[in-house]
Amino acid sequence: MMTKLSTIFLLLSVSLSALAALPNILFIFSDDHATQAVGSYGSIINSTPNIDRIASEGIRFDRCLVTNAICGPSRATILTGKYSHLNGFYKNDMYFDGRQITFPKLLRQAGYQTAVIGKWHLASLPTGFDHFEVITGYGGQGKYYHPVMNRNGEPTKHRGYTTEVITKLNMEWLKNQRDPNKPFMLMMQHKAPHRAWLPSPKYMNAFKDKKFPKPANLHTDYQGKASHVKKQDMMIKDSMNPGDLKLTPPKYLDGADLANWHKAYDEENAAFAKAKLSGKALRSWNYQRYIRDYVRCVQSIDDSIGEVLNYLDESGLAENTLLIYSSDQGFFLGEHGWFDKRFMYEEALRTPLVMRWPGKIKAGSVDSHITSNLDFAQTFLEVAGVKVPAEMQGASLLPIMKGQQPENWRESFYYHYYGYPDWHLVQKHCGVTDGRYKLIHFYTTDEWELYDRKNDPEENINRASDPEFKSILQNMRKKLSQQRIQLKVPSDEEVIQQFKHLEKENSYLKWGVKKK
Repeated sequence: MMTKLSTIFLLLSVSLSALAALPNILFIFSDDHATQAVGSYGSIINSTPNIDRIASEGIRFDRCLVTNAICGPSRATILTGKYSHLNGFYKNDMYFDGRQITFPKLLRQAGYQTAVIGKWHLASLPTGFDHFEVITGYGGQGKYYHPVMNRNGEPTKHRGYTTEVITKLNMEWLKNQRDPNKPFMLMMQHKAPHRAWLPSPKYMNAFKDKKFPKPANLHTDYQGKASHVKKQDMMIKDSMNPGDLKLTPPKYLDGADLANWHKAYDEENAAFAKAKLSGKALRSWNYQRYIRDYVRCVQSIDDSIGEVLNYLDESGLAENTLLIYSSDQGFFLGEHGWFDKRFMYEEALRTPLVMRWPGKIKAGSVDSHITSNLDFAQTFLEVAGVKVPAEMQGASLLPIMKGQQPENWRESFYYHYYGYPDWHLVQKHCGVTDGRYKLIHFYTTDEWELYDRKNDPEENINRASDPEFKSILQNMRKKLSQQRIQLKVPSDEEVIQQFKHLEKENSYLKWGVKKK
């Protein structure tokens, strides 16, 4: 007869066995990585063999859209599975309320070992993690070299290139610090390729002689667009500072790193100063300098992902690990004459999303459903067999990952940007897209933009006042209203009143931007 003690040991053994069978979740996240700079999305400016490997061995989502194209709010949405108006994190430079339900907390309660290492950018310290080491300083952005971080409440300092430091810290946790008897959920979060696009020593001279193709609308005049589109402060020609363009070195560089910087940029800078460029010639020069440094930073991200892939394969973890790569939103790489994000135009709205899960996801899969960073939390919970809270607003991607046709999937998608006044002076706006058409409402001045993305994929021609598009405009406005009701979005007036105190408290000087 089995004793009480042996029964306990048997139950414990079964429990540990079931726990060990749960899949690991490794979420690799970058900052401002546009789909235009990912090989598997058809990039014509660079190659990303390791990101592409995830796609070729798994699935590529072609229409992953973000709810609010800015760093902190995107991260808050991913953690909570809720839009900004419900998770309370509308814009950067706020404090994330870590008391609310997040998917790491729920996974931890279900027996997962949870960790986040890298960029956090939510001001408050992480909650729901067994281990964290996150970037601090520079408004939560950190530096490209020698990052200062916070490890489980204690400050830490590191030497080296930040992408490489973050990679090293994540690999140390994977190899030596986690409990191998538990499933893990690791959020590996990079700073790059965020502004000011400073490359590692390895890539500081890469692409030196490459002439990058220019977007067709690099020199646009914004004819027919809303007034706010012309008043932003994110122009490649007029808004980039000497640090962005590597005309001056960062103050934190020293020793060999500073010497490498001068070796890479001084000769070109002298030629630029002598040329005294203006107009389109100046914009074109700025564009080439910007894109060259941007893709240099991306190459370090891709190297990091290659290191993770090799470890998963060599350690035998690959088969039972869901590996995800994404970014907090897209980015303008010269389109509309811009850098940065925020606007609802496609380059910022769409973010890369590729996943690999051997045996569960068919290699080489491509999906065109409208998906979102809103869906990540529910996906991770369902993968782990954890009940999804009713308050989450997304939908699990697991059926799509398994090649199934999801039921009642969204046919349109709601977007809302709140961060004015803020860096780059992008005015508050909301909108809806169904894939074919996109409607944008700048509600502070009641200006509308409507785009036919099939015939105008670059979104150059605003059709909101075109009589031929009257019925389409009405239909899209109806979809916008329906989305706001369904998602419990406050009225435009409530949003404006809610942010009036922020507009009074924060001057343009504080935000470090020019008043137009």
